[in-house]
Amino acid sequence: MEDNLVALGLVVGLAYRNPYLSPYEEFQRYKTHPAIKAFLEGGKRIAYGARAIAAGGLQSLPKLIFPGGCLIGDDAGFLNASRIKGSHTAMKSGMLAAEAAFDALKSERAGELTGYPEAFRGSWLHDELYRARNFKPWMSKGLMTGTMMVGIDQIVFGGRAPWTLHHRHADHQSLVNKARARPIDYPRPDGIITFDRLSSVFISNTNHSEDQPCHLTLKDPTVPVRVNLELYDAPEQRYCPAGVYEIVRDADGANPRLQINAQNCVHCKTCDIKDPTQNIVWVTPEGGGGPNYPGM
Repeated sequence: MEDNLVALGLVVGLAYRNPYLSPYEEFQRYKTHPAIKAFLEGGKRIAYGARAIAAGGLQSLPKLIFPGGCLIGDDAGFLNASRIKGSHTAMKSGMLAAEAAFDALKSERAGELTGYPEAFRGSWLHDELYRARNFKPWMSKGLMTGTMMVGIDQIVFGGRAPWTLHHRHADHQSLVNKARARPIDYPRPDGIITFDRLSSVFISNTNHSEDQPCHLTLKDPTVPVRVNLELYDAPEQRYCPAGVYEIVRDADGANPRLQINAQNCVHCKTCDIKDPTQNIVWVTPEGGGGPNYPGM
C-alpha cells in the first residue's frame, strides 16, 4: 500500500474579536469537517508547527530601508494574502534588494539603499500586491460581505478597482470585553483526528536550554492579571498555539498569576501581535533554541 503525506493547515486572522476564540482549537475542529476528515482517517500525525504571517499587504509595508540594511521577504510583509503565497514574492524582494546593493557598490554610493524601494515600485511584485491590496480589508468585514466584495474587486475590476481600503486598527485592538463575548465550547480531542496542544508541541521537537533567560518578557508583570484576566479572561491562554501562557492559582482557586512555559514556544510570535495590552515582548532566545521540524 502506498503511503501519502498530507500537509494540513488553517489560517486564522488575528483580527478576531472574541477573546474566547482559540486558533489551535479552531484548527482541530476544522479537521472534523467531513470533506477534510476523509483525507486524515487512518493516518498518523508526524509533525506540528505554527507561525504568524504578515498578511496586511501593500498598505502595511513598512519603510524598506534603513542605514546599513533593508527589509525583504516575510519580514517586510511581502505576502500575497489573497493567494496565501509568499515564497515567490519573498525571493523577488531579495533579488531586487541584491541588484540595488550591487549597483550601489559599483557606483560607490553611500547612505540608504534607495534603489531598492524604487525598483520595487517598478516591478511585477508591486503590481501583484497592488491588485491584492483590498483582500484583507474586505474580508475583515465578514465572510459573506468579504467574499462578495473580493469577487467584485478581483473579477470585475481585475484588482484595479478605483478605491483602496485601509486597515482601521491593529490586530491587538480588536478584542471585545469578555462580558460582551460568548465562551466557545470546543470538543475534547479524540487522539485520532484531533489532538491536545501539548502532545502537538512535543512532536514539533521544540527545545530551549533550561538555564537560558526567558525570551518572553513582560513590560509590567501586573498587567496579565490586573488587565488581561480581568477584562478578557486572559486570552493569552488561548491565542498561543503552544500552551506557553497559563493562569495558575492556589489550591483554593485564589491568587491567580501568569505562568510562562517558555520551553514550549514554537516561535510563532502570535503573543507579540495579539496581546491586547502589548505587554508581552518576544525577544530572540539564546542558543538557537526553538522548534526543529523533521525533514526540514
